[in-house]
Amino acid sequence: MLTSSHIGSNIIPERCDYNPGDQVACGYVVEKALGEGSFGVVYKVKDVRGNTWAMKLLRLWDVPASIRQPLISRFEMEYKTSCIKSRNLVHSVDYGLVKGNPYIVMEYCAGGDLVKFVGKEDAPLVRIARDVLNGLHDLHVNGKVHRDLKPENVLFKEDGTAVLTDFGISGDRNKRMTERNIFGKPTQIFGTYAYMPPEQVNPARGNSTVLPTTDLYSFGVMMYQLITGYLPFGKLDDQNDLVHYQKRGKAGDWDRMRLLMAPHGRDWEHLISKCLIPDHKERVHSAGDAMALLPYYNDPVHSSKAVTPKVVEPDPVKQQEPAGIKRLKVMQGKEFGKEYLLEDIITRYGRKVLGVGRDEANAIVIEDYDESYVSRRHCVIEMLGESFWQIRDGQWNSESMMWKTSMNGTYVNSDVVTQNGRLLKNGDIITIGDVKLKIEL
Repeated sequence: MLTSSHIGSNIIPERCDYNPGDQVACGYVVEKALGEGSFGVVYKVKDVRGNTWAMKLLRLWDVPASIRQPLISRFEMEYKTSCIKSRNLVHSVDYGLVKGNPYIVMEYCAGGDLVKFVGKEDAPLVRIARDVLNGLHDLHVNGKVHRDLKPENVLFKEDGTAVLTDFGISGDRNKRMTERNIFGKPTQIFGTYAYMPPEQVNPARGNSTVLPTTDLYSFGVMMYQLITGYLPFGKLDDQNDLVHYQKRGKAGDWDRMRLLMAPHGRDWEHLISKCLIPDHKERVHSAGDAMALLPYYNDPVHSSKAVTPKVVEPDPVKQQEPAGIKRLKVMQGKEFGKEYLLEDIITRYGRKVLGVGRDEANAIVIEDYDESYVSRRHCVIEMLGESFWQIRDGQWNSESMMWKTSMNGTYVNSDVVTQNGRLLKNGDIITIGDVKLKIEL
């Protein structure tokens, strides 16, 4: 596969605008443009066999040379994320270069996006919510957080299945408006901020780590908007509205009465209220937990019978007692794909307590694009007995003779890890700064 390392800074991308009938690359022929942002354009294309796809082209010729490489890396990560096997994620099939500009070829979703259902009484709410939560679940168990969930990023296949798309910032910390909207138009900025939880807008110590709860907040905002036709914290048309909107979001001051007055609104109140909690530690923790709170009533469009939500649960075979853990695999971060074999590390260092952090003295050295979010001595992973492992936030400081916790916290799935420790089991996702490590047998 083509990677960002193959696209050197010395390559000067050529301008390549395409019209219907033009051949782009490897036999793909453009049918029409589907949409564009500041640095990207999406085309509807056909391959040599007549199959229809969507092609996303990064227009590097419009990008200052100084930011090309970060954009390319992010584009590559979007492709890798869209290769996750899931019924509810848009799947990519090709990645390459055309005249020095990267492109991704992905499923074409003929059913449009979720915007068409906003405020519509006949929207199949339960089915849409179930599909979205299944997509989020599949992202989260693979160490990814979408971070830009909104109606425009939920598409529909021909059979009505909802799928998530646009993984350009999945798992990355993009606090600045310009970074978050690198593929979007200026007019989309306020719309994007409408779905951001307070910890993303104004990150504080211990709240700057990207967790699945970020997506669940956005899910709550999106479902509120889908049901009522409005945003939960008021209008959002200009900078002045943005200030008030974010202030109400931080206070948890959303318009509950509008939801209660909407058709089926009362059925959704409990789930939405759990999603819109300002403190991510108190918010619903996982897509599976949110699935269990889905309302239970007749879907007027797709069935005359009650829709029974299917709760997303981890594979029970994999959720055995936390024994026999063999490795940590980097699912997100600068060393994506790297594996740490725990027993080998214990043998090498001659101890069963493994330091984790960005300091070279650690048994497991964590490297990331922005090291400031990973503490020098972030946490420890300990072997208990012959087969049990636990993780503890922070490390012992020999100078102060006390335990010192990390700056931004250690998390397993969406749960805070303290210095008292937490047992690890197969499939757990450890989050350290922007880096996500998956526990595997």
